[in-house]
Amino acid sequence: MILQADPIEVERGGRLALSAPGFAVAAGQAGVLRGPNGAGKSTLLRALAGLLPMTTGDARLDDLSLKGDREEFTSHIAYAGHLDAVKPALSVRENLASWAALYETPAVGVEPALAAFDLTVIAGTPAGYCSAGQKRRLGLSRLLVMNRSVWLLDEPTVSLDAASVALFAEAVSIHCAAGGIALAATHIEIGLPEGPRIEIAPPSERTADEGDPFLTGAWS
Repeated sequence: MILQADPIEVERGGRLALSAPGFAVAAGQAGVLRGPNGAGKSTLLRALAGLLPMTTGDARLDDLSLKGDREEFTSHIAYAGHLDAVKPALSVRENLASWAALYETPAVGVEPALAAFDLTVIAGTPAGYCSAGQKRRLGLSRLLVMNRSVWLLDEPTVSLDAASVALFAEAVSIHCAAGGIALAATHIEIGLPEGPRIEIAPPSERTADEGDPFLTGAWS
């Protein structure tokens, strides 16, 4: 499997929010998105996850097109954004079990996922009592019970200490070694497997309305 993207643009609120180059990430690789704050790294990941429409460009997983086969394309995608998607009233284990049920994957995967992110000792603790780092590990452990081949990761190591970053990097390495793909937006080196480094520059100040004569004053 290979994830390929055309040069992609995304407009939000009439303004260009992203202008990204084309790239490809093959099975076994972990691509890294780089660029300053506001360049559009999160926007690109959300677009690839099918959460934002692309103004121009498309993405493909082998022969599947995001624009033409959106439902099937996104069925291969696991997206981990800034929020951890944790239900505070449920225990750590119950959160993972609910995700496994949602994605219709075997519940036997819950305990290995807890162990992989060093969460077993607090598995019975309500998630609302967990620290920021524990919640982040819980959110990331969801990737292990989703059974998706492509992981899209937005600043995945925020709130993690060095030991937890190492656990996360190991999880990504195992995923890629099994033929998976990862694409992460991060400002730091976190020990991910080899893959392309994709540089994203901040979009220009061009707006979606610049060609409209009624909004540019050309009609007067």
